[in-house]
Amino acid sequence: MTYTMDEQATPGPLRILPSRMLSLVAIHADRIVSEGLAGADARKWHYAALVALRESGPASQAELSRRTGIYRSDLVAVINELAERGHVVRAPDAADRRRNVITLTATGRRHVERLDKLIAELQDDLLAPLTRPERESFTDLLARLLAHHSRRGGA
Repeated sequence: MTYTMDEQATPGPLRILPSRMLSLVAIHADRIVSEGLAGADARKWHYAALVALRESGPASQAELSRRTGIYRSDLVAVINELAERGHVVRAPDAADRRRNVITLTATGRRHVERLDKLIAELQDDLLAPLTRPERESFTDLLARLLAHHSRRGGA
């Protein structure tokens, strides 16, 4: 059963609360991205890990956790899933055998390139009512809010 809110029935003061609107848009954004990635046999954390490895190269699990914000305990499952699909290789670190180093494979690189295109399409879907300049402005405003609250310890 799917619940849909009748925005017209929502009291006016609630309809104009920025925090409420951000929360509701975040719910839609999460659904759009999660469903889109599921259609490509991927998840958000898969994409985050693959992008981080592509951008910064091989990493220990601890370093990959720091780069992506994925909890170490959750990252193990993500790495397992990516390794099963041949997108990454986990191998002991030559300098410290207690650590594993995660490396992006050629298959993983091709997969993340396909996901890049999909993510761009999903962003277009999410931001469909906005013009290109509005999208850029909206993204800049979100980045400012995030930076402000991150400095305050909110993220």
